[in-house]
Amino acid sequence: MKETETELNLLRRIERNPNYTQRKLSSDMVISLGKVNYCLRRLTEKGLVKVHNFHNSKNKSAYIYLLTPKGIEEKSRLTYYFLQSKINEYDQLKKEIVNLKNEFNKGKDSDSSR
Repeated sequence: MKETETELNLLRRIERNPNYTQRKLSSDMVISLGKVNYCLRRLTEKGLVKVHNFHNSKNKSAYIYLLTPKGIEEKSRLTYYFLQSKINEYDQLKKEIVNLKNEFNKGKDSDSSR
């Protein structure tokens, strides 16, 4: 998974559930806990995510992750480019399928003419 895809995936998940733990994010995204930690730290440094620690919580390491206005904007931008990329991939696959079908039909026609 590309780093921008990882960031987009994190931003989308955090927006849906600010109470996600890093361990749960790691498990759901099938990436290492270290990578989640690194990416969240980067998103925080960029000002895209704000982290709140619950000092009154029984679980002293409980955090809540919130998208900042800049984070919401970046998520939208990344979503747009990700969608464009997937549309381009889809168009290329459609062309490849047409070409493969044509090759197959040509081979089939030449076999029947023998």
